[in-house]
Amino acid sequence: MSTLPRAARFVTWTNAWLIGATSLDEADDAIRARDTAHHVIGLPGQPEPVPLLLSLGTLRNLGTRALSLALPVPGDPLGLAGPREFTEAAIELGEAVVCEGAGLGLVPHVIGAGVQWQVYEAKPAVPESFGDASLELAHTLQEVIDALAGLDVARWRPEVAEALIDLRAVGSRTHDGLPPGYAPRAEELATRARRCLLVCELALADDGGSATAYEAESRRRALRRLDHAARRALLAACAPPR
Repeated sequence: MSTLPRAARFVTWTNAWLIGATSLDEADDAIRARDTAHHVIGLPGQPEPVPLLLSLGTLRNLGTRALSLALPVPGDPLGLAGPREFTEAAIELGEAVVCEGAGLGLVPHVIGAGVQWQVYEAKPAVPESFGDASLELAHTLQEVIDALAGLDVARWRPEVAEALIDLRAVGSRTHDGLPPGYAPRAEELATRARRCLLVCELALADDGGSATAYEAESRRRALRRLDHAARRALLAACAPPR
């Protein structure tokens, strides 16, 4: 999670193109990033896979006004509102795109060096409040830093300590940031959310130096709270620019 998830790149760069902040070619290049090719499968009226560049125009013609991000996990379908088939596919992959206005959702499947986006019927979820998501992440992060410090995480996972230190570098941009059209505050929140997700990924890799089962469970609970807050914050940061 040190880079934007594929669904987040799809959402933000397509939104930037829809509002005229970037070109179609630039959006296509940025969404594909280091992948060799992206295709969309299951577009209405299209029996064959459609290259990404053409798919973006098709989605707009189908009524897409803006895109929103979903980053669900089992038990926490964040960004999803159904139906069941789309929800299950999105949870299995951990990310999805919702096309507002078209009633469609896309889930990415990595096939070799390329990506195939499968189309489903989808309902738009209630948008996340930017202010509420930002505050929740800030408060949860401080609670988790205190909890991990109390468990002496740095002693057994120095890379977690380094990631926590990076979180204090507010305002620094990453090489894989949000596209033109997004406000600096959205870029800052997205950067912080991704760093929090990286902390969770590193710290949940094992129980490390937890001396007791109670310590291990306390640590997992704290990190799950941070994971939820970070995913919610990334959804808010990637919401369509208004």
